[in-house]
Amino acid sequence: MDGVHCFFKINAERDGLQAVNTQEETQRMTAVRKAYQKAIVTPTHHIEQLWRDYENFENSVSRQLAKGLLSEYQPKYNSARAVYRELKKYVDEIDWNMLAVPPTDSCKDQMQWVAWKRLLAFEKGNPQRIDSASNKRIIFSYEQCLMYLYHYPDIWYDYATWQAKSGSMDAAVKVFQRALKALPESEMLKYAYAELEESRGALQSAKKLYESLLGDAAETTALAHIQFIRFLRRNEGVEAARKYFLDARKSPSCTYHVYVAYALMAFCLDKDPKVAHNVFEAGLKQFMHEPVYILEYADFLSCLNDDRNIRALFERALSSLPQEESIEIWKRFTQFEKTYGDLASMLKVEQRRKEALSGTIEEGASALETSLLDLISRYSFKDLWPCSSKDLDHLSRQEWLSKNIGKKVDKSALSNGSAMTDKSTSAPSGVPTASLKVLRPDTSQMVIYDPRQHHGTTVPSNTTTAILAAPNLSNPMATVVGAASNPLSNPIVSMVDGVSSKAFDEVLKATPPALSAFLAGLPSIEGPAPNVDIVLSICLQNDYPTVQTKKATSLPSQRTAGPAPSTSDLSGSSKSHPIPSNSSFRPRDRQLGKRKDQDRQEEEESTTVQSQPLQRDAFRIRQMQKARGGSASQTGSVSYGSALSGDLSGSTC
Repeated sequence: MDGVHCFFKINAERDGLQAVNTQEETQRMTAVRKAYQKAIVTPTHHIEQLWRDYENFENSVSRQLAKGLLSEYQPKYNSARAVYRELKKYVDEIDWNMLAVPPTDSCKDQMQWVAWKRLLAFEKGNPQRIDSASNKRIIFSYEQCLMYLYHYPDIWYDYATWQAKSGSMDAAVKVFQRALKALPESEMLKYAYAELEESRGALQSAKKLYESLLGDAAETTALAHIQFIRFLRRNEGVEAARKYFLDARKSPSCTYHVYVAYALMAFCLDKDPKVAHNVFEAGLKQFMHEPVYILEYADFLSCLNDDRNIRALFERALSSLPQEESIEIWKRFTQFEKTYGDLASMLKVEQRRKEALSGTIEEGASALETSLLDLISRYSFKDLWPCSSKDLDHLSRQEWLSKNIGKKVDKSALSNGSAMTDKSTSAPSGVPTASLKVLRPDTSQMVIYDPRQHHGTTVPSNTTTAILAAPNLSNPMATVVGAASNPLSNPIVSMVDGVSSKAFDEVLKATPPALSAFLAGLPSIEGPAPNVDIVLSICLQNDYPTVQTKKATSLPSQRTAGPAPSTSDLSGSSKSHPIPSNSSFRPRDRQLGKRKDQDRQEEEESTTVQSQPLQRDAFRIRQMQKARGGSASQTGSVSYGSALSGDLSGSTC
């Protein structure tokens, strides 16, 4: 009952009962109180408003009585309000304008099915722990759900099974009857209804349901025959099941499944292997062309440990089946010989299998097939293999390649860098299926890496340079050096349609002159990293142009002679500049000025070092440094600033 109904009922009880005396007034108050008390413990809309009205009603009648009643119903009201807030989350997901249509694959219908399932699960959880009212709420929720999911058989089945588990068998039967009216063609619901009737002892009703599935001979399925035979065997005995099986054999809808089902029932339930053997033999006359029936018969004979009849069965089947349909029979035959036969019989059957299936797709490349697969098959057991998983994967790929090696591939597709695999080809189990389109490089247009190539070498257009020398990611400078000295010796400057060459020229134009001169003087690099001594020697034997700043131009004396100004001098130069009288100048601006002076000092020091002449012999400097390394560690440190100007001196700190 929702909030609107509660309002109507309470108002009607208020206004409809006209008090004539004190007794009638008391009865009217009691009726209104019961209506309120029932409404405030129900998780419904406007429950907060109902509680406020109930408080006003009790206080208007008697404040002393109201205090006790309100304290009694306060916990129940709080529980109902909490349940309503959670229930609202599930209710808001439901589309109340949805039409009752059969199930579709649309996302909207599936989401509505999920929303209703969640709501029903919430209601069946009985969040308020009220046993007397929970079943009514669940029934109401199911009825609401069926107004929208009327053509969904699983909703009907859930509703009926819930009624049966709750102890209401008659209600469950009524639900199934309604379900069959809504979905008269549903075999699932008929089997479920028959199962319910059989479980409660109504065998005649269950038998009528099974007979309804067998009513039209043209539409009768083999499954209906099988299930009715099992029903008769459970409830009426072996003779009733055998009699119906003899009649079902004459039906046009009888397939080999009926023979297999009845034979296994006679063998497993009746413990009569002779009857089961006779049934299989009778079916063999009619279904010799069915490989699945042959395999079922072979499994039955394996249970009897009748290896002689199994070999005879395989020979009879292989002599009558076409070559394309005998693949599974041959596989089972070889497996049987591995279990029951000796080494000679195993090898003989395997050879016969290869010869018989040499022209089929399955064994089309038997000439290239490795004998290891046969060996693994002979000496494996269930999930135990005489090799590693890596070897299995490798052999499976080899088998797949051997089966597809004879496929004709368009040569023009290969020359264009792509090839199409046959869609009908399927890889063996455990090996990923090849994609339909495989892109391959055009190897005829690749250029082999040669370190002797230089700038003048030209590369034909529309080519793809082979990446045969990977860039040195651990030493990016080595990659840049090799690229600058020989663009064709490194894949970074590999040219595709002449585009990369232009891009590299643009990079060189934007490079500073000093860096360009440095890169141009470096040789080609062979190996993962350059020789540090060689690079230092080249750096010291070349005069690179320097970048002069405005500050360095105004101080020519510092570039030619004399040491770089000290930090204290630069920091003191700020004193010669007067502080402006503007009130906006603050100590923060003074700190910024100091930072700028320090930056200028570092820039002047670097300019002075770059402008000095470079030493011609780096190896001599390194030898002298090593010779004085022991004394320098005791008295001071070696200064490399003077080494660049040709003087190597040790200064003490």
